Amino acid sequence: MSEDAVALKIKIKALIVFRAVFITLLAGSFHLFIEYEKSQYVQALYYLTVTLYILTVIYSLLLVKIRNLVAFAYTQLVLDVIFEIILIYTTGGIDSWFSFTLILTVISSIIILNKKAGYIIATCSSILYGILVNLQFHQVLPMTSDIVTEEKEYLYKLFVHIISFYLTAYLSGYLSSRLEKTVQKLEEKDIDLRDLEVFNREVVESLPSGIFTTDIKGNVLIFNRTAEKITGIKKDSIIGRSIDLLIPYFKFPFFEGRKEDIIVVKGVQKIIGLGISTLKGADESPKGYIGIFQDLTQIKKLEAGMKQKEKMAAIGELASNIAHEIRNPLASLKGSIEMLKEDSVPKNYKERLMEIALNEMERLDRIISDFLTYSRPAHPEFKIFDLHRLLDETLELLKNVEQNKGHVFIKKNYQGNIEVNADPQKMRQVFWNLGLNALEAMPEGGELVVATRNAGDVIEISFKDSGIGINKENVEKIFYPFFTTKEHGTGLGLAIAYRIVEEHKGMIKVDSSPGAGTVFEIILPRTDGKE
Repeated sequence: MSEDAVALKIKIKALIVFRAVFITLLAGSFHLFIEYEKSQYVQALYYLTVTLYILTVIYSLLLVKIRNLVAFAYTQLVLDVIFEIILIYTTGGIDSWFSFTLILTVISSIIILNKKAGYIIATCSSILYGILVNLQFHQVLPMTSDIVTEEKEYLYKLFVHIISFYLTAYLSGYLSSRLEKTVQKLEEKDIDLRDLEVFNREVVESLPSGIFTTDIKGNVLIFNRTAEKITGIKKDSIIGRSIDLLIPYFKFPFFEGRKEDIIVVKGVQKIIGLGISTLKGADESPKGYIGIFQDLTQIKKLEAGMKQKEKMAAIGELASNIAHEIRNPLASLKGSIEMLKEDSVPKNYKERLMEIALNEMERLDRIISDFLTYSRPAHPEFKIFDLHRLLDETLELLKNVEQNKGHVFIKKNYQGNIEVNADPQKMRQVFWNLGLNALEAMPEGGELVVATRNAGDVIEISFKDSGIGINKENVEKIFYPFFTTKEHGTGLGLAIAYRIVEEHKGMIKVDSSPGAGTVFEIILPRTDGKE
């Protein structure tokens, strides 16, 4: 049986029950308020009531067997109209109190069937009621009322009744259709909401991260499958209970943000990443908390393995670069010493060989010193000093180095008076390395602009040159130890500068392109170094 048939069957059953209740109330009120002996039509009402009770029983029995429920409903409604006409005739005809029962039947037809049925029953009621009052008016049927009514009053009362039947059909049909549309829309919304609820539940349950939500007091509302798997706690045992009672490491009250923690599940340690955010309602007021967490144990193991491999690779590359940097001066030194040992070269050439040997030894000493500075940096000694004064001293030294040769114009672009809290000797080394690097990038001359800026919580120092620039593929490598594109460079100057700036909890950025020059920018916190 279809859903429509089931619904119609329920409505017909309700009609049967309503009819039985109405008959009972009508008969009971009659005996309660009307004197039985003085009534003119008590016997007729008695037979009518009994007949309707019998029909009600028959309807109830047939309801189980009848297949054409629509025809069955129409039959009941038409018979109701007939019995109501009999009731109206018995109780006074056009002056009867019970003409309202026809209106009830019109309303019932619309509720049970549809708007069309309402007009059919209204038409049926109008025809039968019109026939009844006309037969009485022309005395074809005996009058059941002592009141004599003129023709115009008959016609008026008949007109009013017929209009009331159709108006009832129209209004009831309109309200019924609107109600049906509203119900249909609500059902569609309900289906959509149920589908959305199922979808959301499936999404939450299928997420690879553990998710829980709590109310404002910390009682758990949602706890998905992944959360069960990570924590080893079943959903049924935690829903509705305070989360920190069963999972102590999720301490309540929560604070928004992300953190990592170690938990123990069945004797096994797990590293989890937990993010907490506030669950807000439509009015932006807090309703509870949302927690999203992941098991990071394997990821952390992989990260540790990767870091170890990167560390070993970096050590290998560093060793290779050290060997390369030391091998070159050693080869020159060895060749010079061997030629001096043979004592077969002219005196003036011996002096040249000795000069080469001494230069290569100085180069070796510089490489080792720079490497020790990079690998074993001294702890910075912080003090407050005038930044511009330190820069002036460094730039004055740069004007006289061999790499400058007077071809590079140094311009200062300072902003106000700036004092910093840093290690002046280490910062001097940073400025020296950056300045020297800029001079070496301008072998044919150019301009070096050194600028400072007080940017609130940070201080910015920039070195901008108009030199040859850096290739794109080399920009990311310039701070690597022993990486250099210069013929005589060690590749440690920028690496040392980078490490010193990191020690000061600052950062150093570079922007460069071939032929367009290079800008190095140092960013230092104003109160850096206070530990």
